[in-house]
Amino acid sequence: MTDEFLLRHTPDPTIEVAASVRATRRALDEASANLLFIRDSALETGWPWREDEADVRYGLYRAIEAIEEAAAEVARILRDTGARRTPAAERIAPATAARWHLHGLLVAMDDATLDRHPGAGEWTARQTLGHIVNGQRAYGWYTAWWAARPLGEPVPDGVPELVRDAAGLPDEEAEGEGTLAEIRARLDEILDLSAGRLAHLEDDGLVRPARWAGIPVTIGFRLGRWSSHILEHTVQLDKTMAALKRRPSEVERLVRHIHVAYGRLEALVFPMAAPALASPDARGRSVDATLLALGAELVADAKSARAAAGA
Repeated sequence: MTDEFLLRHTPDPTIEVAASVRATRRALDEASANLLFIRDSALETGWPWREDEADVRYGLYRAIEAIEEAAAEVARILRDTGARRTPAAERIAPATAARWHLHGLLVAMDDATLDRHPGAGEWTARQTLGHIVNGQRAYGWYTAWWAARPLGEPVPDGVPELVRDAAGLPDEEAEGEGTLAEIRARLDEILDLSAGRLAHLEDDGLVRPARWAGIPVTIGFRLGRWSSHILEHTVQLDKTMAALKRRPSEVERLVRHIHVAYGRLEALVFPMAAPALASPDARGRSVDATLLALGAELVADAKSARAAAGA
């Protein structure tokens, strides 16, 4: 198994991504695929909504509003049910917001773009994505190694070469192989697994010493780096697209904002064990039900907007 090193250095069980979250992710993918068929020239076309008429452009903004409404509802339910995340989970949560920001850029990219060279010695999109996936895997694996070290031992300057060699971390080229969909799925898999294996840490675990690029840091710092590392290379990909003269359409920009909004929502429940999302509040509402209703609304509105646009 690729991530045996991570599993060996972290305690069971893994906090799995809840079924309702996975379903909402699939709904986001389906809605986005429909919206991306819409041409900018159709954005002012009438869109039937709530027994009245708006326009297709509002159909895309409505998706953002629906996600934000669901986020407010989820936050209320979690507060009212007393759901708790560990300090580690709170530090990890921004990484999923960063992940969906990145996906919002990638969802409109095609496989042919992966290997186009932007020039000036810059990386291709495939090379950047391979680095992102490899970096996330390394953050998970080696954060686990630092966290599992016995207390009181001298802190080494970094993860020893013998440990790295034995770990067998895949290289960046291997992480960037395949289609864009396969690379994106690879990122999701390792981010979800890393979060699920390290979210058990409490305050005493976050302050344990570690290293980052040879610099003395804590476990909490390393967890916090996940988000900024993904964002750092999302900016790099933006620059790559500019160098390739790949300008996003208005629809593509709005679909990206839909993903950013969804990332803020998912950060409220990631990583969180499924039972907490199933627990109803005093009104009988649960996070699971809220997410599933959101997914259904996103898909229905996207299909309706696409049909109105004649796409």
